[in-house]
Amino acid sequence: MKNNLITASALLLGCQSISYAKEQPNIVILFVDDLGWADLGYNNPVFDTPNINKLKSDGLYFSRAYVASATSSPSRASLMTGKESLRCGFVRHIYGKDTSLEFETFENDPGKMKSRAYLPLEEITYAERLKDFGYYNMFVGKWHLGTEPYFPTEQGFDAMYGTCEHGHPNSYYQPFFKTNNPFPKAGKNDYLINMVGNGAVDFINKYDKKAPFLLNVWYYGVHGPQIGRKDLVAKYEKKGLTGKYAQYAAMIEALDETVGEIRNSLDKKGIADNTIIIFASDQGGAFKNGHLRGGKIGGDALAEGGSRVPFIIYDPTHKDMMGKTVSDPIETIDVYPTLVELASGKPCKDKQVVGKSLVPVLNSKKLKDRDLFMFRSYEDQNAAIINGDWKLIKYRSGKVQLYNIKNDESETTNLINVYPDKSEDMLERLNNWIEEATPKELL
Repeated sequence: MKNNLITASALLLGCQSISYAKEQPNIVILFVDDLGWADLGYNNPVFDTPNINKLKSDGLYFSRAYVASATSSPSRASLMTGKESLRCGFVRHIYGKDTSLEFETFENDPGKMKSRAYLPLEEITYAERLKDFGYYNMFVGKWHLGTEPYFPTEQGFDAMYGTCEHGHPNSYYQPFFKTNNPFPKAGKNDYLINMVGNGAVDFINKYDKKAPFLLNVWYYGVHGPQIGRKDLVAKYEKKGLTGKYAQYAAMIEALDETVGEIRNSLDKKGIADNTIIIFASDQGGAFKNGHLRGGKIGGDALAEGGSRVPFIIYDPTHKDMMGKTVSDPIETIDVYPTLVELASGKPCKDKQVVGKSLVPVLNSKKLKDRDLFMFRSYEDQNAAIINGDWKLIKYRSGKVQLYNIKNDESETTNLINVYPDKSEDMLERLNNWIEEATPKELL
């Protein structure tokens, strides 16, 4: 296994491998599937999410957090590696089960691009980097970065629970999956979202090692099929929600319960004061997304509703910034270097990482101005660039859209003809990035 070579690889990457932070924090990453930016109680009172609301009020909230690709596998690849998913060879989600394939194709893709069928073992993940700093790493839930030869335990995690090859469940009640069910002992009334949460709580309760831990909790929910927990669906129907939307709201509340249970378990264990929690989603929701345009489906995933996601860092070791909101744009590729710096006490110097550490923000400093890039290859709309208040979206057919997000969060007014110089400059930077970041194997 490549874990045996991690310390050596760390030295090659140029990062400190034996220098630790004075008191290393435990780290919990809660990564939700298809949870819309607006689909939490603090943004929409239709949803009852008291525990996530409290996590936001206790923590540092990033109101403009984005994913490098608004789709499952690419979003996960970029989070794990600290670089845009295009650089990893992911432009679409993994949909096949043929482990002999290195790349998959999609007939309806106008770009006719290949896309990876798994996250290569050569990629360095933040789990592998944290092992260099003495962490024990646990993975719970959805992976969707390859079948068994490429599972989390081959990518830096010491153990896993509830993980299988599928990108989404068949149902949130048994049988959860058509094949390869990772919860064979679950009863007929057990609910999948709570099963994942229970796995995380059980790990915390039983953890007895001296080493700090990284606990990755990647939920299968709230991805479709929309099947809410039975005791919660009626509540939302009484509120006036109907059909799949009522089911979706019930799923979110079940998710919220698990967040509260995980935090309670940290408290009871006596480690809450030295445990950092990061909460985020892999892409926008499949429903309304509030006032934001676009979403997971409909060919507009690079709009705010598809690519902007909830993002909270709760860090009790940086109390001055807790309870505040940051409006500067960030991307989930920033998680990797943030974790390295929190674990080691020194800035990440991994040469392959594109993301920027958010620790300076935790220390009340502003991030430097930079371009953020997004890319996916399903339909005409395929790439975007964000710089500060400005966002440009590019289509393969030649259409270009320019928006000022500060003044127009709903992206209703295309300013392409109002600011032609800015449009031309941003489009050139976007095209240059696409050329530089695209692996030759995808062309």
